[in-house]
Amino acid sequence: MAAISRRAMREPDPSLSTTAPGNGGGPGADELAAIKPADLRGILRYVPQFRDHIFVVAVDGSIVDDENFPNVLTDLAVLRSLHIRVVLVHGIGRQLKRLATQQDIAITDAYGGGPTDAPTLKLALEVSAQVSHQIIEGLTQAGLKCALSNAVRAVPVGIVRGVDQLQTGRVEKLDVDLFKQLLNLDIVPVVPPVGFDRDGHSLRINSDHLASELAIRLQASKLIFLTPHQGLLMGGQIEANIPLEQLETVLEKNAERIDERVRSKAQYAARALEAGTPRAHILDGRVFGGLLTEIFDKVGVGTMIHANEYQQIRHARKKDAQAIYNITRTGVKSEQLRQRTREQIEREIEQYYVYEIDGSVIGCACLQPFEDTNAAELASVFVTPFYQGRGVGKKLAEYACLEAQRRGWTRVVALTTQGYSFFRNVCGFEDGTVEDLPPARREDYKTNGRNSRVLVKHLTAPKEA
Repeated sequence: MAAISRRAMREPDPSLSTTAPGNGGGPGADELAAIKPADLRGILRYVPQFRDHIFVVAVDGSIVDDENFPNVLTDLAVLRSLHIRVVLVHGIGRQLKRLATQQDIAITDAYGGGPTDAPTLKLALEVSAQVSHQIIEGLTQAGLKCALSNAVRAVPVGIVRGVDQLQTGRVEKLDVDLFKQLLNLDIVPVVPPVGFDRDGHSLRINSDHLASELAIRLQASKLIFLTPHQGLLMGGQIEANIPLEQLETVLEKNAERIDERVRSKAQYAARALEAGTPRAHILDGRVFGGLLTEIFDKVGVGTMIHANEYQQIRHARKKDAQAIYNITRTGVKSEQLRQRTREQIEREIEQYYVYEIDGSVIGCACLQPFEDTNAAELASVFVTPFYQGRGVGKKLAEYACLEAQRRGWTRVVALTTQGYSFFRNVCGFEDGTVEDLPPARREDYKTNGRNSRVLVKHLTAPKEA
């Protein structure tokens, strides 16, 4: 049983062993040998969660230049084979600086975050075409269909802090329909850091900004930045896992704590998550298999920034007892839940959690500790019929397990008559036996006549801050 990890149970955690260095042309025999059948089975269990979802992958120009880049493209081909739709955005900073040096031309800004004068734009367009062609060539060799388009409309940034940004642009509109048509045809859109204004004139765009806007407007599940850095460097340390709220606080009050080289990515990742993208990742694109490891492994290799999926869950209050009783009564009638009176719920209200939408309680769960053990029972997980099938029950169960982990408990037990598939396949519980129950609960089990199935989830102690 996999333990609760960096992913904080919010994503499944099959491993992918890709630890051997690549040679730029795909894995060798030693690398293939490192991939175990158990790893592949884990991936197959994981695939349905992201089937037909969109990932926006932003690749720095320096990563395109790296010898590992062919392996990155192979990783993208793997994602496509798993029916994950990919949009690839690329930068040109390194290539632009190199060409400017070769031609002895002074440029105003290499990364699209500052002013772009006419000579800089001319070089940027030349470099962008070269890098796009290199990527298309590599994707073709990886067996993928891909396309460039004019689907990004931009407007000039204008004057910022008294400085005219000249021909630097920002995204005004994306042709979402065109992007989705390409994705539906199994075509990978390749998006350079260039847009076109209403008159068809070119504008230089910062690739981090462009990737963030694509993730937002295409409703991507993930925004992934491949960089020449290990992850989000904050105070000299790599943050493996950071909540959006914490990142926003740092950006607002102490942004200099974030390494300047990844600060832009942190800012645009936060922007995407604020707008609804569930996850953003910042990782080193030079690591062989790094992209797949970050996505599929329970620990990952970079930084995961996550929005708070549990903001609508809270501890129940005494006034919630009637709402909980009303919700669970439906489950009691269908014999999915055990009978609990309103008075019993009110007495045990501190053990309940509720899911609230617009002030209305629409789901609940109960976490009851077993006496003299380091375990608890997860009970009364139920959602009003209108909201069933939307992931609410899963979030309630996950939240309860996170709370159990926070309290230092090592096991959560669920007893169910009709929810076996939910606990086993959705929430990651394993089959248990009556022997997993403490004596008092075991005796009750034998006498209540429900003949429930027993499932267990093993937890680990939470990481120290």
